[in-house]
Amino acid sequence: MKKRSSGRFLPMSLEEMGRLGWSQPDVIIVSGDAYVDHPAFGPALVGRVLEDAGYRVGMIAIPDFRDKRAFDVLGEPRLCFCVSSGNVDSMVNNYTANKRIRTEDDYAPGGKGGLRPDRAVLVYCNRIRETYKSKPIVIGGIEASLRRFAHYDYWDDKVRQSILADSPADLLVYGMAEKPIVEVVHQLNSGKAIGDIKGIRGTSTKTRELDIEGFVELPDYKVVSTDKMAYARAFKAYSDEQDPFYGRVVVQRHPKTIVVQNPPPMPMTTAELDHVYGLPYTRRPHPSYKEEIPGLRTVRFSITSHRGCFGGCAFCAITNHQGRIVQSRSIESIVEEVKKLVKMPEFKGTITDIGGPTADMYMLGCEKQSKYGACQDKLCLYPKACPSLKRDHGDLIKLLKAVESVPGVKNVFIGSGIRYDLAMQDEDYLYHICEHNVSGQLKVAPEHVSKAVTDAMCKPSIEMYERFVKRYKEINRELGKEQYIIPYFISGHPGCTLNDAVQLAEYVRDMGYYVEQVQDFTPTPSTLSTCMYYTGYNPYTEKEVYVPRSVDERRMQRALLQYKDPANYDLVKKALQKAGRKDLIGYGPKCLIPPTRPHGRRR
Repeated sequence: MKKRSSGRFLPMSLEEMGRLGWSQPDVIIVSGDAYVDHPAFGPALVGRVLEDAGYRVGMIAIPDFRDKRAFDVLGEPRLCFCVSSGNVDSMVNNYTANKRIRTEDDYAPGGKGGLRPDRAVLVYCNRIRETYKSKPIVIGGIEASLRRFAHYDYWDDKVRQSILADSPADLLVYGMAEKPIVEVVHQLNSGKAIGDIKGIRGTSTKTRELDIEGFVELPDYKVVSTDKMAYARAFKAYSDEQDPFYGRVVVQRHPKTIVVQNPPPMPMTTAELDHVYGLPYTRRPHPSYKEEIPGLRTVRFSITSHRGCFGGCAFCAITNHQGRIVQSRSIESIVEEVKKLVKMPEFKGTITDIGGPTADMYMLGCEKQSKYGACQDKLCLYPKACPSLKRDHGDLIKLLKAVESVPGVKNVFIGSGIRYDLAMQDEDYLYHICEHNVSGQLKVAPEHVSKAVTDAMCKPSIEMYERFVKRYKEINRELGKEQYIIPYFISGHPGCTLNDAVQLAEYVRDMGYYVEQVQDFTPTPSTLSTCMYYTGYNPYTEKEVYVPRSVDERRMQRALLQYKDPANYDLVKKALQKAGRKDLIGYGPKCLIPPTRPHGRRR
């Protein structure tokens, strides 16, 4: 094994391998994304980590899934294939919330859609297996990670098997993959057979017979695919084990195999994260691409400061992928990365973002988490912030000031959004970002106004958001700045009735401006919201939850949020009539739409 020199890309062809003097790669990564050598692109990051561990790594990016020869362009790897759909789930990438085919793909050259197959991980594994009958296949990334148990699939509208049981893959790496994938490859390199690799944290394996003790057994696939309450209880059971300190082995039987999930990996230390992000990324697309990769635009000059999120939003998969324990890089590491950005000829002086899943959780958490894990019986921020939670954003302010002082940096903005209820805990932080780090608009996500809905989302009430808006405006007036808030709202979430959607439309009306940022709720695997959507129950209370399931109601709920759009008139009128709110149809100051349809395109 031989490490490559820095500044080179992982090879994507036999010709590139030849220039490196390789006869064979040790590992081949197959990805549904274009190959962009940037730490925000998971397959590239994993490739660099394996290379740093001493392995020769090749990359097959967006292979033609219709042609098995596309998976043979680098020959046979010495150790294994590693397969990922890329940075996004292929079904989310290929379809809208209303299951319409997307025509664009931000992670493909030129943004061209249709190059990534549906259920990319399954398709890629099957294609590999057609040529390489026994070569180990390791799957990972967001698509595999969140499908590691039997899961409700929105696009099929049924419960599917674990992706490990459904595919010819041998082993699954879930969550953030650096530690487990290196250990798996080390064991393969030592001569161990893939079927004998067991017990590595952050991995799931499959077996025909259980030879372990002290595990949690979920209801089997047959049961959870037919019994919705059993599905809800299974969801709670494995979610309760997703902590590296106290999580136990979780198993689930499928018709032809048993899936075994080992506990999550221990949180990465600051030094370990610094090392990963300090590897020699070129931060550019592979030179074989002649067209831009749109997904690089938003992250080219952004910085990942931390991982993990203790927010606990029901619709977010971070809890089951990155975990609740925040893991942060050092200020020194981040400053060094910024200095590299400054040297890039394309850099114009603006760092577009410093953050993670939530920008203002850098170096936060509580002492208990670092010793015993996150609390199993309560959330950190819902229904209110835990008294044990660190609220002082001093480390984050130091970080922002350090980056702002790097020669060549003119602006440092927060692009990834903040948790406003957390930001409200520290006035110094609010003042600092208002004065230095807001580009004129700050993204926050109240999501809804109905308490029934925000409770289902595990989000703070709208009153907390309004207090934040008031304080944000006061601070900006004191600073002599004119800066705005861009609120994000979700339509069609479990718990949201048509009357709740009308209430939100009235709130939007009273805000006095048109809302552009509306997200249709999409049930994605392994989230609490998806569990509620499929089962109609909250798995933690076992109480029924209203679910706006029909396409017609989902369309009406979304249209209400953008009631001023003439194209939405018919849907809004239908929704108001159905909700018994004809008082909002007319010419009065509180009305949402006039009695007759204005000129505009029908939808």
